[in-house]
This record gives sequence, C-alpha cells and structure tokens, in this order.
Amino acid sequence: MPADPSFGLAGETPERSAVRPRHSAAAHRPRATVTGAVEVRRSSRRSRTVSAYREGDRTVVLIPARMSEAEEQRWVGVMLDKLAAQESRRVIGDGELAERAERLSGQYLQGRARPASVRWVTNQNTRWGSCTPAEGSIRLSHRLQGMPEYVVDYVLLHELAHLLVPGHGPRFWRLLEPYPRTERARGYLEGVVAADRLPQLPAARDE
Repeated sequence: MPADPSFGLAGETPERSAVRPRHSAAAHRPRATVTGAVEVRRSSRRSRTVSAYREGDRTVVLIPARMSEAEEQRWVGVMLDKLAAQESRRVIGDGELAERAERLSGQYLQGRARPASVRWVTNQNTRWGSCTPAEGSIRLSHRLQGMPEYVVDYVLLHELAHLLVPGHGPRFWRLLEPYPRTERARGYLEGVVAADRLPQLPAARDE
C-alpha cells in the first residue's frame, strides 16, 4: 500500500448520517485548526454536515464555520469514534494481503522480497506475524485485522524483510529504515500489548 493511505470517510449531521465529498470543504475553508494529529477545517459553505477522513498521519475533520468551540470539540470526538468504527469493520482478504506485500516489497525492498504465500492465520496469539524463509511463506495474526493500515503494513514489511535477513541484527533493521511509520506502528502495537495486560474492570452490578 502507499506510504500515506487514506483510511476512509465518515459523515454526520445533527439530524441524520451523511457522507459528503472531501473537495467541497477543502476548497472553501476560511480557517483550519490543527490539534495534535487532528486538523479541524471550517467552511462557510458547510451549513450542517460534519465529516472526517484520514490524510496521512492525521485526521481531518470538516465542520461548519459557525460552529462554536464547544461544539467543535464534541464533534471531533464523535467523528474520531465513527472513523475508528468504520476502520475496524474493514478486513482485507488473503488476496489483497498478497498484493500489498508485493507493493511494499517494490517500494521499500527494491522488489527483492518475493513471498510464495501471504495469509492470515488464527493460531498466532503471541506473535503479530511469522515468516518461513525456506518456504517463502508469511503469516499474519488475525489480531491485526481491523488495526490501522500503516500497522498492518509495518508487520507485513517486517516479515518481508525476514525473507532477506532471517535475524534481527543491524542489517535487518536497516531494511526497515525507509518505512516512515516504523516507530509509530511499533508504538501502536506496544500499546495494544500493554492494554491487554491491564486488569479488567469488574462488571457493573445489577441494581
């Protein structure tokens, strides 16, 4: 997949759900506010509709120009949740996974990593991915399904690199240096692992 994929589009109005083209607000925005990884763009042409989409490493939220700061904050939260829900429902199949592996190999490994097979598996609960260089096979854990695409791409590229360098020495990590989201993806996965180890809250008591 491209280094900066777009992950989807979410739209909403106070009365009903809606999906609007991105260009309507992008071309007419009197003010844009950037907070962390979220950019809020206000448009005088947008009267009611609120929408959001991924643009590289950040999320763009399009809102009406007349919206108050308090409403802006509330709708940013709503749209972030909506985008996350949309992304979690999208699960790519083995065929698309193999196509992504081919593109990643060409983009970051000069096409030298050529797996014989790439597929999802359900029996890897302690590893995100695995590679058998002798067979040219790559397997990704089903736990990655629904995670951001840059995370899946990182794990896939990691296993592709193992087709060229089996271990985790300096030569291996140099192969991953061109990928711009290595640290971001590793941080995301470390956060998932940490969350899994947190104690679960007790269930609410029935009144």
